[in-house]
Amino acid sequence: MPATRVVIAHSDVNFRRKLKDALRLAGYTLIREAGEGKSALQIVFQTEPDLVILEEQIPGGEGIDLAEIIGEHQVAPVVLAVQINQPGLEELARKNGVYGLLTHPLQETNIIPVLEAALANFERVIGLQKEVKELRRQLEMRKLVEQAKGLLMEKRGLSEKEAYKYLQKMSMDRCLPMAKVARQVILSLQDR
Repeated sequence: MPATRVVIAHSDVNFRRKLKDALRLAGYTLIREAGEGKSALQIVFQTEPDLVILEEQIPGGEGIDLAEIIGEHQVAPVVLAVQINQPGLEELARKNGVYGLLTHPLQETNIIPVLEAALANFERVIGLQKEVKELRRQLEMRKLVEQAKGLLMEKRGLSEKEAYKYLQKMSMDRCLPMAKVARQVILSLQDR
């Protein structure tokens, strides 16, 4: 399995160095780093990393705005680097695109668990979104089939079972998916 590709965007050079060392030891690959917001965003969109570690108040743009932008495009999960005593940490953790928080000063034992949880949760969200999209597609197909069956029953006097069998036969005879056949039936019978 290829190493997880990471972009670090933090203004503190010492923080970045400690983080890079911990990442290397854990087998992660640092692909780029940035010390200010605008260049960080450009790097993220150019390199499409697996994970972004982002300073919450990075110079050149508030880190949370950057996290939301990255989250909207679903490029990668963002782990925010925040001050340990900072008020409102709970709110930051709930923001769009944020999948974890790393506290500053860095606690090395927390780094990898936070990053792995962020990666796993991001994968889960992407998987759920794909599942929702597929379910919507199936629902639309079923609606079309039901509408076509209804028109066949109304206009041609078929029973529900006969209407469904008719659509199935058309689908097989024409080598078309049921949804396409249903659309054709709807178009041909709707105006009659």
